[in-house]
Amino acid sequence: MPSPALASRASTERAVATFDNAAYLSRQGRFESNVRSYPRKLPLAIAEAQGVWVTDVDGRRFLDCLAGAGTLALGHNPPVIVETLKAFLASGAPMHTLDLTTPTKDAFSETLLGLLPGRGEDYCLQFCGPSGADAVEAALKLAKLATGRSNVIAFSGGFHGMTHGALAATGNTGPKAGVGPLMPGVQFMPYPHAYRCPLGIGGEAGERALAHFFSQFIEDVESGVCLPAAVIVEALQGEGGANPAPPAWLRSVREVTARHGIVLILDEVQAGFGRTGRMFAYEHAGIEPDIVVMSKAVGGGLPLAVLGIRRGLDAWQPGAHSGTFRGNQMAMASGLATLRVLQEDGLAEHARQRGDWLQQQLRLLAQRYPALGQVRGRGLMLGVEIVDERQRADATGAYPMDVPLAAAIQRQCFEQGLLLERGGRHGSVVRLLPPLIIDPAQCAEVVARFERALRAALGETRG
Repeated sequence: MPSPALASRASTERAVATFDNAAYLSRQGRFESNVRSYPRKLPLAIAEAQGVWVTDVDGRRFLDCLAGAGTLALGHNPPVIVETLKAFLASGAPMHTLDLTTPTKDAFSETLLGLLPGRGEDYCLQFCGPSGADAVEAALKLAKLATGRSNVIAFSGGFHGMTHGALAATGNTGPKAGVGPLMPGVQFMPYPHAYRCPLGIGGEAGERALAHFFSQFIEDVESGVCLPAAVIVEALQGEGGANPAPPAWLRSVREVTARHGIVLILDEVQAGFGRTGRMFAYEHAGIEPDIVVMSKAVGGGLPLAVLGIRRGLDAWQPGAHSGTFRGNQMAMASGLATLRVLQEDGLAEHARQRGDWLQQQLRLLAQRYPALGQVRGRGLMLGVEIVDERQRADATGAYPMDVPLAAAIQRQCFEQGLLLERGGRHGSVVRLLPPLIIDPAQCAEVVARFERALRAALGETRG
């Protein structure tokens, strides 16, 4: 029999479960800090979730094209993860071990290393704190330690986390306001943008110019910036608006950094593990990073962050970087199950096929609705740039951003039972990050709901 205290608590929890969305959101507003963000755009309390579907406490079902900001590669509560966690808990294995090893950790490490270049022969792993930002902090520290340098190059539009070092390397200036000074020595460079070329050139000419600019910046002794310890970059910017790096540009960055002994850090926190149609987004350029930052999907829905490090860069002394929850054994168990499913079921190729179809359908919509300025991305990491085509285009043919319309599309998608997020400059890009298991019929439903939402949003904002 449960104790009276446990019975009372269970009774209270059952009573709480009878609240509706409005009541839960009101209570959340009382319980939590003002920093909460998603409930302001997606005002629901989730009762159940399975696969690509989420059900709120009022009984409404939603197609989830947010998937924990890319964390839920296999969708919500996949049976393989549920059974893995049940078996783990029943086994008597430890849930937490700091950095002591276990059979679970051993198997996970071997499988994860096998996904890195050369099946991981030249790499080792570092288990970090539970978030991607924690891993970014460790990567930046290690690059400085290994090279003896202090500067870092990051890119406009990049997102690497909200801790001080990671935020210093993040492009968005909004979260930086009022919290400086952040980590010093970060120099930003322009990142290619297929719709809004930062040099105002556009096309392949703009990509070549940006590659040349990066090379000159590093190699020109009069550039004003000392040789950096590291370059940190996303091969496909997520929060920056589903903006993919051109393969030739990324190869140029790799060549320059290798030539000058600069550590190239690839942030694969959101784009990794099959999402872009390859296991990692950097594979589209055929390059090999020095450090790979991994989180989100690597834990199978549970908190985990890991670095893949070239062995020659492993300059740490024992205990020089630690974190209590780097020993999250349940996340390693669910992560191992996820990695096996990704490989055995060919989910990267599945993401490529579904993503190609979604891009094709969204581009057909863009022909009928010119407010969809550009559809872009790779695999199931897609973005639609929302523009005001009634205004004058710039020299490259890009129309001004229509932020109110983008916000209205997100609201109307919610009304249509479609959960998605915005990103890019000022939130002008509507983003799609569905679970990699999404099937053709569900993809068709995403497009249908999106078009209905788009029509309603155009009526709302433009009459």
